[in-house]
Amino acid sequence: MLQLLFDTLLRASDLALIALGLSTVYGLVKFPNIAHVQYAMLGAYATYALFALGLPLPLAIAAACGLTGLLTLALHLLVFRRLLRSGPAITMIGSLAVAMLVVAAAQGFAGSFPRMFNLPITAPVLIGEVRLSHTQIYAMATTAVLLVLFTLLLFCTRTGRAMRALSTNPALAAASGLNAEGITRLVNFASGAIAGLGGSLLALSTGAHVNLGHDLLLPVFAAAILGGLGNPLGAVVGATLIALAETLFTNLNFGPLLGRSVAFLPVSYISAGSFLILLLALIFKPYGLFDREVRRV
Repeated sequence: MLQLLFDTLLRASDLALIALGLSTVYGLVKFPNIAHVQYAMLGAYATYALFALGLPLPLAIAAACGLTGLLTLALHLLVFRRLLRSGPAITMIGSLAVAMLVVAAAQGFAGSFPRMFNLPITAPVLIGEVRLSHTQIYAMATTAVLLVLFTLLLFCTRTGRAMRALSTNPALAAASGLNAEGITRLVNFASGAIAGLGGSLLALSTGAHVNLGHDLLLPVFAAAILGGLGNPLGAVVGATLIALAETLFTNLNFGPLLGRSVAFLPVSYISAGSFLILLLALIFKPYGLFDREVRRV
């Protein structure tokens, strides 16, 4: 049971930051940005490149987050803001094209071979019978701290209240004197930086590779939809539920049902959990588990 808990927390920390940024941006621009998961891949590669140049790992991660945020903001200003004039459907298709271009550019520069971080070997930390690497502990702790800071920002600051007001009623918020364009730019930069952080933390364990964004696409969108698109904290809850479903899919023993002593699903079936949760959510709760909260924020 303890192993299941930590496996779920580790997977949730992989998904939560990226789903958080995706849902936050959707609340303002009202289109699902398919390219968002590729920002995580770019953040991973940027962190690897800066670390290979000799920067300390925390500084490399921070710089990579800033660069990813700037790229996200540039794409919003140069591409998505113009596409939004034609409607959210056209913009979503445009984001798919941007995602493909980003992947092609990354593969052209870095190749398809995973780039593994040369980190010092340390003894694992034992919690009961669970073995955790220091990298995994740092990733979970960083995710938890950032989620707490984001919650405080959203509910305890003027910027957070402005973000919620703009997400709920853009016309009324603009008429009330809020700087809608400035807030949108800030959120786009922050969402890209957070996605870059999520990709960097994930790459410390798996390496930076061109399929990192593709691997995150389905579970991240499933988490955002499950939590209610436009509800950032709901997306975090959705990420936790998706992580739990994926962990159960690959850790439950289906042997007794098949007349065998042991029978586990292959790891390649891990996305089946995301598919199942996403399908059930679209059938029974198409606006997410927290759709009411989204509508009255």
